[in-house]
Amino acid sequence: MSELHKRGDLVLDADLNFLENKVIAVIGYGNQGKAQASMLRESGLEVIIGGIRDETWNQAVKDGFEVYEIDEAVRRSDLCLLLIPDEVQPNVYQKKIEPEIKNKDHFILDFASGYNIAFNFINPPQNTDVIMVAPRMIGEGMLKAHSEGKGYPVLIGVAQDFSGKAWEYAKALAKGIGAIGRPGGLAVISSFEEEALIDLLTEQSWIPMLLASIKAYFDVVTEEYGVSPEAAILELYASGELAEIAKLMAEVGLFEQMKFHSTTSQFGTMLWMHRFYDDFKKKIESTASYIWSGEFAKEWSLEQSVGKPMFNRLWKMLKESELAKAENRLYEFMGRRSRSDLHA
Repeated sequence: MSELHKRGDLVLDADLNFLENKVIAVIGYGNQGKAQASMLRESGLEVIIGGIRDETWNQAVKDGFEVYEIDEAVRRSDLCLLLIPDEVQPNVYQKKIEPEIKNKDHFILDFASGYNIAFNFINPPQNTDVIMVAPRMIGEGMLKAHSEGKGYPVLIGVAQDFSGKAWEYAKALAKGIGAIGRPGGLAVISSFEEEALIDLLTEQSWIPMLLASIKAYFDVVTEEYGVSPEAAILELYASGELAEIAKLMAEVGLFEQMKFHSTTSQFGTMLWMHRFYDDFKKKIESTASYIWSGEFAKEWSLEQSVGKPMFNRLWKMLKESELAKAENRLYEFMGRRSRSDLHA
């Protein structure tokens, strides 16, 4: 990595002209695909969609895009955004994308996640600039920020620079999807390996710790102290207070947000944060080592190859828990779950 692109360096704007006269194929029209395709088109760039003939294909057509089978979309494009789930990318890449890339003099392949490059599930040919523009935002959040004239944070990286312009393409793409060049927009120079580590470590350390502590809290107060499940769930997250705290963390900082709470709350939080810290750090260190070594990627790949039995069993255990049952009753009474059909 050159001195101009050291990890941790910040980029606030870019030259969109690097993508001028290039046909951009967005592969996948889900959460990220829909958002990125829409913003690229609004930026004045030529965008087509590659997908399979399902409801997302129909939605893309309805939204005014030209839609093609994946291999045809790659054949017609100069730059491809691979925005389908990590677990299906290698198979789709091998069958539909790489054969088309090999026939080109030069191609640009973009990922929104470092996973498949970092763990060698995908190895693009030498004629390819391999870049990463990884939004730290869900698609709806990206579109909301865009509608308000704001940017949002992304990580950008380059795994292969065939043309000598890969970094410029990555930065231009970050601008094209509305991340930089707007108030609040920020791109952080990163790498595929770094993005994969921090993304997976979030999913496998503090988030499961948070969910486990919520479930343990619920079980203790309801089973041992007779607290009503409804009161416990409202206290834990259903009231929306947890979301407001997370919002304050993003706006004013992790520790500064505590000043919006009582001094009793501040003292209890700081006291137990320090008491829990060493045990949590050890758990995160072991999890980070497990991810960095590639062991998680191997285990997840094996899990998929045998039909995801552990994945399905873990889901079944959660759905049958007393917390889930109490939550279902409470949310039904409150009229929530308006998005439940998305994952039915």
